[in-house]
Amino acid sequence: MTSSGLTFGIYPLGVAGTPTGLAVGPEDNNDLIQQRLQELRGGNKTVHPRTYVIFYGRESESRMLAAADRYFHAGLLGDLTLGCLQDPDIDMDGWREFIRKILRQYGPHLASLQITNEPNLTFMDGAKPYVQQALVEGVVAAKSEVRQLQLDVKIGFGSVPTSPVTIPRFWEGLAQLGGERLLDAIDFVGHNFYVDVFEEPMDVSDVPASVERTLRSFRETDLPLCGIPASIPIRVTENGWPTGMNPFIQKERTYEQQCQVLETVIRTVYRLRNELNITHYELFGLRDADSSKDDLFHQFGIVRDDYSPKPAFQVYQRLIQELGN
Repeated sequence: MTSSGLTFGIYPLGVAGTPTGLAVGPEDNNDLIQQRLQELRGGNKTVHPRTYVIFYGRESESRMLAAADRYFHAGLLGDLTLGCLQDPDIDMDGWREFIRKILRQYGPHLASLQITNEPNLTFMDGAKPYVQQALVEGVVAAKSEVRQLQLDVKIGFGSVPTSPVTIPRFWEGLAQLGGERLLDAIDFVGHNFYVDVFEEPMDVSDVPASVERTLRSFRETDLPLCGIPASIPIRVTENGWPTGMNPFIQKERTYEQQCQVLETVIRTVYRLRNELNITHYELFGLRDADSSKDDLFHQFGIVRDDYSPKPAFQVYQRLIQELGN
């Protein structure tokens, strides 16, 4: 379980999810995205783009494949996440076939495929009663296709920290439903968490303990409930700290604080990487959705919506060079 460093990634696009919809702004500029990604890589480090496609049913398939095709042509296929939000129930055959089509068409260009993003959250994927079945069947179908096509694509699924807004007994239910089939098919489990973003503000000195509690609870409490052993890596698949106004407490979040929190979080993940078998850290995200809107959901980026860097861009660049693979 030793690692020379972390494999880094980043969400490269502008649209961001919020509890009430989407934060949007100026259109993405693929040339500037690639320029900033190359600056982060510095010529010899890995930085995977992390992108998302949502399955809404067979009638949406051509639209969703077109989205994946746009990512491909923009050079943004690296770590791809597939979610499912079909109503009122899922077309399971259509879901499995959609996953197979993604792998047949884009598998050689993928580093990993994550099935579901936040399935244990009571909204987003987890709002759907079929989410656990879709997770298991999707992961198993993806792994079967990868093996058949002899692709070098890692297969996993996502999660968030257990809390009052997560599905009760999610991990026990997943173990019962997935069993050995699921364990045989997963290469990693992704974990999305945000420190000092949605809760009461904390001093930066308290951030390491918060990160460690989150990751240790995931590895030592949640995953064993599903029978997932320590040999299966954890990936930090979403983490970030936005600038702008915190609308819950009306307090400004500064560029300097963003630098301090991100560096502290990343160094804590790096310190724990061998003990807890953490292989990846993926930042949310590269650019603000809309820098003119002074709220945290529009300002998660380490560059502004015109791609001009915030100070945190240089911090992330430096940490990738120091700690990355």
